[in-house]
Amino acid sequence: MGSLKRIAPIFAVRDLEAALSYYERLGFATRPYHGGGYGFATRDGIEIHLGVVPPQDQRVNSAYLFVDDADALAEEWLSAGVPVHPPRDTEWGQHEGAVVDPDGNVIRFGSPM
Repeated sequence: MGSLKRIAPIFAVRDLEAALSYYERLGFATRPYHGGGYGFATRDGIEIHLGVVPPQDQRVNSAYLFVDDADALAEEWLSAGVPVHPPRDTEWGQHEGAVVDPDGNVIRFGSPM
């Protein structure tokens, strides 16, 4: 049986340059795919792929980041001028917050309470 190594969600974006810029503000290293229409955002072993879709394509995607300190990450992103839904304690024992990128893709992030 094969083993799983990692996962990289693919977020639908309409403007690749704007998406790459947004993820840079979140502290990700970004790079466009040399063939166009696609890009990569990486940080701390996390990778998000960004794929251009036509304007009428309204899909949105989401990903969950398990982090050491949700409050510290929220503060970092707020300091970079990114709107953040602040972390709150949940009934399932996580302290969770979220950001929504310009294309409506959601990154939820949480740390243990």
